[in-house]
Order: sequence, then C-alpha cells, then structure tokens
Amino acid sequence: MKLDFIQDVRGRFRLEFDPRDLGPEAFESLSEALLKSGEGRYVSFSRRTGSLLYVYQGGDAARGRALSIIAAFDPGERKPVSVFEDRVLITGDDTPEEANPVYGFVLRRLLLPRPVRLAVDLIMAIPYFVAAVKHFFWERELDVEVLDGAALAVCFGRGDYASAGTLIFFYSLSEYLEGWTVRRSMASLFKSLRGPEERIWVKGPDGGRIRVPESELSPGNLVIIQSGGLIPVDGVVEEGEAMVNQATMTGEPLPVRMTAGGAVYAGTTVEEGEITVKAARVGVNTRIRSIIEYIKESEASKSGLQGRVERLADSIVPFNFLLMFATYLITRDPAKAANALLVHYSCVIRLSTPVVVLSAMREGNETGFLVKGGRYLEELSEADVCVFDKTGTVTEARPRVTEVRVFSGQGNGNIDRDYALRLAACLEEHFPHPVGRAVVRKAKEEGLGHEDEMHAQVQYVAARGIASTVNGERAVLGSRLFIEEDEKISIPDEAEKVVSEALALGESMIFLGVGGVLAAVIVITDKIRFRAKETLSALKEQGVRRTIMLTGDLEGAAKNVSQKLGFDEYRSQLLPADKANVINALTEEGGRIMMVGDGLNDSAALSRAGVGVALSDGSALAKDVANVQLLNGRLDALPAARLLSRRAMRRTRENYRIIVGFNTLYIVLALAGVISSGLTSILHNATTIYVAFRGARPFLSPGERPVPLEKLPEEENPAPQGGAAGPGGSR
Repeated sequence: MKLDFIQDVRGRFRLEFDPRDLGPEAFESLSEALLKSGEGRYVSFSRRTGSLLYVYQGGDAARGRALSIIAAFDPGERKPVSVFEDRVLITGDDTPEEANPVYGFVLRRLLLPRPVRLAVDLIMAIPYFVAAVKHFFWERELDVEVLDGAALAVCFGRGDYASAGTLIFFYSLSEYLEGWTVRRSMASLFKSLRGPEERIWVKGPDGGRIRVPESELSPGNLVIIQSGGLIPVDGVVEEGEAMVNQATMTGEPLPVRMTAGGAVYAGTTVEEGEITVKAARVGVNTRIRSIIEYIKESEASKSGLQGRVERLADSIVPFNFLLMFATYLITRDPAKAANALLVHYSCVIRLSTPVVVLSAMREGNETGFLVKGGRYLEELSEADVCVFDKTGTVTEARPRVTEVRVFSGQGNGNIDRDYALRLAACLEEHFPHPVGRAVVRKAKEEGLGHEDEMHAQVQYVAARGIASTVNGERAVLGSRLFIEEDEKISIPDEAEKVVSEALALGESMIFLGVGGVLAAVIVITDKIRFRAKETLSALKEQGVRRTIMLTGDLEGAAKNVSQKLGFDEYRSQLLPADKANVINALTEEGGRIMMVGDGLNDSAALSRAGVGVALSDGSALAKDVANVQLLNGRLDALPAARLLSRRAMRRTRENYRIIVGFNTLYIVLALAGVISSGLTSILHNATTIYVAFRGARPFLSPGERPVPLEKLPEEENPAPQGGAAGPGGSR
C-alpha cells in the first residue's frame, strides 16, 4: 500500500489514503493490527479526506513497525464513498462526527444576506419545533423540548430573528459539546480495554484441545469456554451446558442456562459449566465493543444526584410558562414575557451533568481506572466501608511456588515431587488464576512439560478447587477445606508440620489429592501487592471509616497479612457465599460498601456491594460484574478513583448552584427591563457553555495521580503482570 505523508513528527504521523480503501471493517482490522503491539495509543480515519492519524509511543522503532504494518495491510475490496459521507472512524467508535456549529454560525453571519440567513435559521429550527409538538401533543409532557420549541417560536413570531439564530447556535453547540465529550470518552475506553492478547482454548482438527492467540481465531472455530472464562466470540453453542452471565449484554445479573443451539455473545462470561461455541463473529473488537455498549447503556441509568437534579429541572418548566403569562398580564409587554422562555434551567442541567460524568470517566481511564457509569461514580464517592479480598487483590497476582512436599506411604508410592508438580500444572493451566499461573510457571521453569493431557475433563468445583480423573483415579487440587470437607481426605501429621511452618511465615498452600489420599502440599509465597498499605492509609484519610479483609485462607496467613497492612478487621476461611453474606450484613448495618476483588469466588460479593471494584489482572467474571476496574493491576489507583469521584459529584452540585443562581438573576433583570431579550438569551446560553467547559476541566492534579511505573525507583517498580486471568480467587 502506498504511503503518502501529510504530517510526520515524533510520536504521531498522518497519512493520506484513497478513501475507498478503508471502510469501517477494513479500518477496524488495520487499527487492531496497529494497537496490538501495545505501542499505539490512538488511531482515527476520515473517509472524506482519506486522512489516517496514528499516535504512538516508543520512538523511531515503533514508527517503523507501524509503517511496515500499514504497508503490508490488504484492505480487500474497495468500497465506494458517497459524496455526502463525512465519517471519522475512531478506534472504538465509528459514529459520524457532527460538524462544529461555530463555523456555520460565523459563516452565516458574515456571508449570507439577511433573507437567506432567516430561511436557513427557519430550516434549522424545524427539528426543535417537531420535537416540541411531539412531546407536548403525543407524549403529553411539558419538558425542556417543549420549552426550546416555544422559545424559538416566540422569537420568530416577534420578528426577533437575531435572538432566534443565537438560540439555535447555542442549542447546537450544547449538543455538539456533549457528543464530542462522548466520543472522546468512548475512544479512551476502547484504548484502555485493549489489554495483553489472550490465548483461547479451541478444539483442534483431531478433537484435542489447543491454545491459540485470540487474533488467530476465525469464523467456524470451535472455542471452548470453562467456568469463569470470558466468551471471546459471537456464536452458537455446539455442545456442553453452562450458566452464562450476560450482564454486559442485558444488564441482568442472573446467569442464563445455555445448552446446544443457544446463542452466546462476546464479552459475556461462563459462571459455571463448560461449553463449546462455534464462532460466527471473531476479533478482539467484537468483545470490546460489547463492553462499551454495556457502558453506554449504564450511562442511561443516571446517578441518584443527576436524576434528582434533572427531575427538579423538568418540574420548573411549567413555571416558565406560568411566569410568561403572568408577566404579560401584568406588563402587557410581549418582550418581557418572552424573556421567561428565553432563560430556563433544564437545558443546561441536562448538558452539564453528563459532561461532568463523561469527563470524569475519561480522566479515570487516563489515571488508571475504568468506571462503567455515572451512578457508580456516586457510589464510589460515598463508600465508607471498604472490603478487600486477599489473594490476588491485596497480595500480588504473581505468586511463586516455594516448596512442593510429597507424602508417600499413603498409597502414593508412585508419586514423586516432579510428577506431583507436573500433574498440578496440567490441572491448573485450564483455570489461570494467579495461584494457578504460579504452579504452571514453576513446572515450566523446571522443564516439566505436559504436552499430552494427563487427565480427563477438568471440573472447577464451587470456587474451592479443581477435580479430574487420572489413570482411573480421582485427582483433586485446591484449598484445605475442599480437600478435607468435600473430598474427605485426611491430612497426615507429616503434612500438618509443613502447614504450620508455612502459616508461621504467612504463606499459602494448595493441596493435591489422588485416589482419596493426600499426595502433596504446594506452598505459595504471595507478596503484598505494590503500595497496598499506602492505599489503605489514603482511603482512611479520605474518610473511609472501616476496612475489612476477606479470604479463604487459614487463620494464620490471614492474620499475618491483615496486621502488616493495617486492616481494621479480617475474616478467614470463607467460601464465596460467605463473602457475599458479609457484604449483605454490612449493607444491612447501613454502610455504603465498596468491595475490591479479583477472582471468580469474589463475583457474588462484587455484585452485591454498592460498588464493585476489580483488578485488570483478575478473572474475567470479576471484571465483568464489577462496576470499576483498576487498570494495569495497580491497587494504588483506588484512592485516586475515589478522590476523582468525590470531586465529580461536588462539581455537579456546584454547577447546579451556578445554573440556578445566574439564570434566576437573568430572569429578574429581564423582567425589570434592565437587559434586553437578546442580551438575556446571550447571557443564558453563555452560562450554559461556561458550565459545560467547567464540567470538562480536569479533576485531579498531576501530584494526585498514581506515579507512572516508568518513573518509579527501580526497587519500587512492581514485576510485570501477566495477561488477564481466568477464573479464580483465593481457594
């Protein structure tokens, strides 16, 4: 493909293409290829001008790699471009970009003769008249649309065409600003959701299971999704049965039973069971778009504060009309009466609050966290009880195996250390929880490969462990509770000594049982997550009155971590249902609960809290049901998230006071005859624009954001995190 440069500076370049080469599908494929490397930050393309903008990081080497990708890209069949089409394709959003109304307003005033300008203004006013008639006569509502249409009708009826044109301009500018904010926020969301490429289990030609990168999936592939796994494709269930959480599609928190023939969608998750899906639509963008659509739908459910403000604003609309009629009856002056319609509260309130929310969401992405809607900003700002999972949340998501102790003489004479580790890794690789990844990594480091499956189908059991069959014997791997209570496997005295030593050091363990007896104990060291203690301290400084740690670990390990970090309370040896019950009890006590977790067994608790927070290196289901996601696996983004949310809510209240105060002043001055109707309209709409721009201002100073990893001292820089995990949680 020929590359013609329009602009080429460090960190960005702009190329000119034949617009027929890059339709929406071709652009999506090219942007996916460019951003997959992790060096790309932003891609956009205008089909009208044929201009592609690429913003990157990494210097000349990154630039060269991007140009090679573009040069080798095959756009496929050319698509005709309509002469009316002016489409800007931004990664994550291919909706048409509206023209900036400022240009049109200035050109009309400077170039068009008065009669033509009047005709243009009348044509532009038609949608407002239609909306007013529809809302008043068909929907029987007296709302802001009716008020806007009535204000324009009064201006045209009085021959005040300048005020009418000004009103149309400000209405258009308000809509443009909201749309511009939405596009910027959605593009930022799309960029933040592109994490490391996942590897997906698919059924091979011989019927066996193989793992392939998500980018290599194609329609027709048979994709295998197990408990806690994210469904990466749109398709139809070929075999198996599972409970699928479709909250990202429908908003319904209860899982849906799926069997052969059922349709499933990318971005939803399997809570329990296993299904094989025949892929119909593939690609990481399919999954990300479904999540973004869910976030857009979440925005339709306003925060409590926003809903109260908007209901109050709508309730004021009838008084605008009453004030207009009363003014006319008293003064018999149409100009003064019209001023009651030219100044109103609803329009600016409806604009200002979404701008604040979307600006906060966009800044959150840039800071290191993703919020899925305005109502969750409000819940986050008001949370006063913070509950944390332990394993993988306040401890690192990259634990390491420190010891594998095998116990013989219990019917396991054929099991040695290497076999035990190899078997554990073979089971764990199907459910890549942080602990599971540690076991798999340890086996790889020691050269204990397991290319041939050692077991039958693997089952994830009640978020406590894993079970399968090896050489005709039941093999189980998981927590002590799972081994002792569910599997009725006794722990010999020799193993109790290992357990006691590990607990004294604050370490965790998983237990391997084969044939009904204990085969091995695997000791896991899980470091405290980067700046976890500072995170708790910062939350308490922000007014959080109670911090609690929940874990499935034994008492010793839980107490050790809790004391190190300074939690107010901790609860140990909890099952997933126990964690959810703790959240319910705290809510009944009157607390505003924030739950932070990472695993499959945290999902019920996350969904029941006022606001659920998941880490980006946690399980797919945890990220799915959570309302806030901490990007890059950084717990220290949580205080920044809460601070930003509190300031966003405070700015919403401040904007409301500005709106009511200034617009009331304009009405009083206009009715007193101090200012003209034209000036009244200008002042009212100028206040609208000021409030909109005020809402879009940054909420955090640079010093209040988490320090970028590359700027941290080497001894503080946490180890790189692995890809997104599958199911898990502390077992």
